[in-house]
Amino acid sequence: MQGRASSGIRGLDEVLRGGFLRNRSYLTRGSPGVGKTLLGLQFLQAGVENGETSLYISLGVREQELRSDAAAFGVDLDHDAFHFLDLSPRSEFFMEKQVYDIFDAPEVEREELVDAIVAAVEERRPDRVVVDPITELRALTPTRQQFREQVRSFLLYLKEHDCTVVFTPESGPEEPDTDLQYISDGNVDLAFGPEFHQLEVTKFRGSDFERGPHFVSFTADGLDVFSVVVPNKLVLDFEPEQFESGVTALDEMLYGGIERGTSTLVSGPTGVGKTTLVSQFAAAAAADGNRAIVYLFEETEATFTYRLRSIGVPIDEYLEAGLVGIQRVEPYEHTPEQFSRIVRQAVERDGFDVVVVDGLEGYLASIHGETPMLIRRLHALISYLRNVGATPFVTAEVHSITGEFQATEHKASYLADNIVYITYYEYEGALHRALGVLKKRATACDSSLHAFGIGDDGIVIGERLTDLRGVLWGAPNTAEDPVPGDD
Repeated sequence: MQGRASSGIRGLDEVLRGGFLRNRSYLTRGSPGVGKTLLGLQFLQAGVENGETSLYISLGVREQELRSDAAAFGVDLDHDAFHFLDLSPRSEFFMEKQVYDIFDAPEVEREELVDAIVAAVEERRPDRVVVDPITELRALTPTRQQFREQVRSFLLYLKEHDCTVVFTPESGPEEPDTDLQYISDGNVDLAFGPEFHQLEVTKFRGSDFERGPHFVSFTADGLDVFSVVVPNKLVLDFEPEQFESGVTALDEMLYGGIERGTSTLVSGPTGVGKTTLVSQFAAAAAADGNRAIVYLFEETEATFTYRLRSIGVPIDEYLEAGLVGIQRVEPYEHTPEQFSRIVRQAVERDGFDVVVVDGLEGYLASIHGETPMLIRRLHALISYLRNVGATPFVTAEVHSITGEFQATEHKASYLADNIVYITYYEYEGALHRALGVLKKRATACDSSLHAFGIGDDGIVIGERLTDLRGVLWGAPNTAEDPVPGDD
């Protein structure tokens, strides 16, 4: 059988660039309870679903226990093409006082075990085999060298019978599995991380793979692996076009709008109108028949939709037509890899063109991880979105209402091709708002400041603030006034 053998775990297949190479052997390592056996069972189930024959050789756990454990994670083993070879210890050895016979006559025991395996392989002709745990063979070989040669010849025998093999060890400080790591064609390491399980491929002979570590989750359907986004893995051709905001004066400032496949950061202090601005782009995209999805980190869907209705956006119409999607991202329920998977599915599977992340501070507070790592992961996600022709918008809060201007609090402006900022300023005893375009990568733009407001009919872009200077510092002067500090 040609091609690759799916691991049965979507994220692991992504890490392996399509799955395991066939007719090879792979070591799955890790502490007890980390998921090695479950990974093997899902690998065999994927084979059955692909019309292949699978064989599980158990040297440690009884068949009934394995079936029960598998069912708890949604792995269905009740299939004619799924076979068990149960070579686990029997209670009779204890009850009939035969324990010493096992160790006094390892040659006899090893011959019986080999005969049973050969008979099963010759009869079943499996395409996939799991051996769990292979280190039980240590008790049947007098030296480490003999154990290594025994395992090597065993795996070679399975390969010669066109089997793709996953095998597991029982290892620890007193019994390392270094020898098995050398023997295998690939090593998949499972580990307990500080908060979550992690998976990392440390060896994959004959193929490239995605470096980790990658996040692992136990779900009702078994193990799930969330791989780190690799931006350049998928690059699609797409027709160049602009997304207008639907606000004529703003589109004029942007020289027509925001280009497809570019990223936009909308920056400003709390309450200034960032979410309303990016929502305007999402609504305008929907009005043109495109699809936009909004990920809310800092407010509820009810508040968000109420806000849009209050300024005349027909959000209910767009939601009903499937042109706009809204998803509240609950705090502390996702890793950056999980969130990236959610966004990728929205783009790849559901066909959303515009992606709004509202906002950066909520993302950093709600997603597990340290800030520098989270910024890097978000950058990778945004780069991926640009490469596939999606158009991401991210809002970022700056904490100072007035004062020294900065685009973001987290040195994250490199995330964006375009930066639009909204700021407050005080003038003649009143608080006002201004909007400007700090950067636009694809085209030129109007870099002057304009008055900004939100009324019953939506966003209002006023005249250029030509008579004021120092707006970005929150305390403007008229053009005729001297600049403070000048002599």
